[in-house]
Amino acid sequence: MAAVAGSSSTSVPRKAHFDKILIANRGEIACRVIRTAKKLGIKTVAVYSEADAKSMHVQLADEAYCIGPAASSENKLIDICHRSGAQAVHPGYGFLSENATFAERLAKEGIVFIGPPAGAIVSMGSKSESKSIMSAAGVPVVPGYHGSNQDPHTLLEEAIRIEFPVLIKAVHGGGGKGMRTVHSADAFHEALTSAQREAIKSFGNADVLVEKYIVRPRHVEVQVFADTHGNCVSLWERDCSVQRRNQKIIEEAPAPGLTPEMRADLSQKAIDAALTVNYVGAGTVEFIFDNDTNQFYFMEMNTRLQVEHPVSEMITGLDLVEWQLEVAAGNPLPLPQSAIPLVGHAFEARIYAENPRNNFLPDSGSLVHLSTPLPTHVFAAPLPGPPTTSADAYAALARTVDTSSAVEPSLRLEQGFGAGAQIGVFYDPMIAKLVVHGRDRTEALRVLRRALEKYEVVGVSTNIEFLRTLAANESFINAELETGFIPKHFDKLFPPLPEPSAELLAQAALYVVLRDQPKAATATPWTSLPSRRFGGDIYERIVTLQTEDTSADPATVHVKSLSGGLFDITVNTPTSSTSFNNVPGHLTSPTSLSTSLDSASLTTTVVSQQPSASLPASTSPNTMERLHIFHAGHKTTLVLPSPKWLLSLGGDVLGAGKGALKAPMPSVVVEVKVAVGDKVEKGQAVVVLESMKTETVLRAEVDGVVKSVGCAKGEMVEEGRELVDIESPEEAN
Repeated sequence: MAAVAGSSSTSVPRKAHFDKILIANRGEIACRVIRTAKKLGIKTVAVYSEADAKSMHVQLADEAYCIGPAASSENKLIDICHRSGAQAVHPGYGFLSENATFAERLAKEGIVFIGPPAGAIVSMGSKSESKSIMSAAGVPVVPGYHGSNQDPHTLLEEAIRIEFPVLIKAVHGGGGKGMRTVHSADAFHEALTSAQREAIKSFGNADVLVEKYIVRPRHVEVQVFADTHGNCVSLWERDCSVQRRNQKIIEEAPAPGLTPEMRADLSQKAIDAALTVNYVGAGTVEFIFDNDTNQFYFMEMNTRLQVEHPVSEMITGLDLVEWQLEVAAGNPLPLPQSAIPLVGHAFEARIYAENPRNNFLPDSGSLVHLSTPLPTHVFAAPLPGPPTTSADAYAALARTVDTSSAVEPSLRLEQGFGAGAQIGVFYDPMIAKLVVHGRDRTEALRVLRRALEKYEVVGVSTNIEFLRTLAANESFINAELETGFIPKHFDKLFPPLPEPSAELLAQAALYVVLRDQPKAATATPWTSLPSRRFGGDIYERIVTLQTEDTSADPATVHVKSLSGGLFDITVNTPTSSTSFNNVPGHLTSPTSLSTSLDSASLTTTVVSQQPSASLPASTSPNTMERLHIFHAGHKTTLVLPSPKWLLSLGGDVLGAGKGALKAPMPSVVVEVKVAVGDKVEKGQAVVVLESMKTETVLRAEVDGVVKSVGCAKGEMVEEGRELVDIESPEEAN
């Protein structure tokens, strides 16, 4: 099949845009769609759950309707369409974006689904059926079992036939949900059960397929776009290889190292896939590239706009949401293949509420502090098209990336949450997407690193520091990409945390001293000399600081106030003592410290995070005041230890025996696998938790007997809650 594309032909009368659309989504993608709709003069209707009542997408939309708790029904959405007069529904990604039944129901109600027809969703939304279609079309697919027999023993037999390691994947899955890598037959059934349970919660279908796990793959995908006039184009490829928990965290376009011939071959395969199922709208055809054999395999087609679509926008200068609205209105594609730009290089870094040093477990909580790099653009900057256009379909696809055009570095920020927003446990933990574009990969990567240095978040753990380390990693800079990149380079991506410098400890202590001496609105003899005692003695204070590893010895900082707003500061750590004399310092805002150390002028952001009132005092960092210090592009968290008298009152109830299992993040208990008195072995699954649609299995850390169970199935538990206590034989004696 040839790659064809329509243009603004006068032979096809252009149809008007919709007057009003409903956005059946939330967060950054809902905000993204609203921005394009506003640009085109289209009114928007937002829907929100009770948990999202104050969210950004609700505030940006022209109208908003509450649909009740976190989970909602299709009936409510259709009813709101009729009540509001919305003519079409944009599903975003996730949720209902690949739900063929919903698309069919909208059509019956006379409402346009801004996406592909239901038949294409069914054909390509099923990983099994899509692989069968591609295999019949001669496109290589990964060896595996794509049948309908879901008997666990049959699936295990197929896994043994394929040979371990294998990948269990939800047939209707996406976003890494319902996916498990299995290295042996012994681990197969537990992984299968967990994948199926996660799949049915995320997609309403527990069916899985089993494939050979390729050891050194790259994830390369092609953005395709088709209209109702039989036209389909490639908007080039993306590389999404660097992943954790089978989910992408950083994407780039175009894919490094592809020759024009490889680009044409991949694009043509993707276009053929779309045309085979009469596709309409934005879609992504995903391929696995085996680094060991240089062979591409079809993986799946996502029948929606992808999270990472902005990188394709940045290298083409196009607005893909605008294209979606054009196509949904019945218009031809705005550009033919030969006129689509391919300029420069783009990266997207996903900012997640998660703890990379704790296996990337998701986190939740309030965004106590949020400061972001300043975007240069809301939409992708327009880019020059190819210098010459060709009617030849192959030549239009076999393109070389334009790195010679003079383009200014640009930065976009796609976010759905502002300062004070709540990141809950019911949804995906993504906070925002940081998108950059440069003349080539080196420039784009430099822009990304600089932007990450300016990104500050307090209130939840984030992956920002990890992304900075990743973007500076030599192997990543050299584009040595594979899906196993993180485990392969684990030691370099997770180096030991450095001890805080004496300069940093001095600034933290000075902040505490200045903060605890607020200036009164009216000057009095008592407030004009805040650094002196009643008797005129020089004010002195010792501030004790620790890292979040509270087992380490603390540092003590002696701060002495002098006249004229100067301070003498002595920092004592277990290994050194450093003095700074005549240090000027003042707070320019409640979170900004201005000072000078060793002749260097410093402006440092320091954000205090108080512990939850519901947590008793203990030696756990989340029960103490934490100081988050942003300086020189890095974030350091220090703890102000609770005094001993407070710890004695708290009884250190969170400090239990070594067999105690605590909730690593706010979660819902999916399953409790043990009862009091049960004997367990080290490594045995004890409790299954779910947070942000991701399951986490807590396993026994010791052999022993279950002493207590502090949770029940379906219960919401807070971070640090003791769920199960296992008494080891040593403790019993």
